[in-house]
Amino acid sequence: MFGRSPYRDLEMKLGYRFRDRSRLESALTHRSFRHETPGIETDNQRLEFLGDAVLGLVTAAWLFEQCPDLDEGELTKRRAAITSSPALASAGRALGLGDHLRLGRGEQKCGGKDRERMLEDAVEALLGAVYLDGGLKAVEKVFAAFMRPRLLSAQCHPAGENPKGDLLEWCQRHKLGAPSYVIAAEEGPLHDREFCIEVRVGGNPRGRGCGRNKKAAEHAAALDALRALRTAKGAPSSAT
Repeated sequence: MFGRSPYRDLEMKLGYRFRDRSRLESALTHRSFRHETPGIETDNQRLEFLGDAVLGLVTAAWLFEQCPDLDEGELTKRRAAITSSPALASAGRALGLGDHLRLGRGEQKCGGKDRERMLEDAVEALLGAVYLDGGLKAVEKVFAAFMRPRLLSAQCHPAGENPKGDLLEWCQRHKLGAPSYVIAAEEGPLHDREFCIEVRVGGNPRGRGCGRNKKAAEHAAALDALRALRTAKGAPSSAT
């Protein structure tokens, strides 16, 4: 019964009910859990590979239809922005995936359920599971109903090439001074670290981003700050 499933809330948020919930369970199983648990034969790595390809396809198809005036290069940049690590991790948090992930003890102690990389991989694996369970139409449904509205926030910087430069230009144009980047946290085991960077403008926190290295984290933080500053552009502030 649908109501008795431990994944009922997740399926409702996703807008898709699995015919075979073992696929959903596999998508939520990290390799660390499989290695530590007798009888568990699959994890989400192969599903992650499949989901990455499926997400790229449905995103490309949507952009192709919605942006008829863009050339191949710009379409590629927008697809990369929409399917970026911060965007996927944000979608994973909105789904509450962290609470459903099956992790090994080490990953649990390191806060794995909240790590950007873990959530990104789980989202891709989830889409791979949806594809196997219901085909491309099911993935398109999930993408349109849940994924697309959240992933599109990445398009605040469609090109996605130099958000730090764009943030600096924005701050200079509005006489805010140069932004500064500080490490807010380092998470995960030594062989698989994740950095969280906070960007400050005028001494105030304006954005935060996480990534597998400092450069990626600063990139994500700059994008987050640009979103915040552009959203607040019309509000009274010392920046105007």
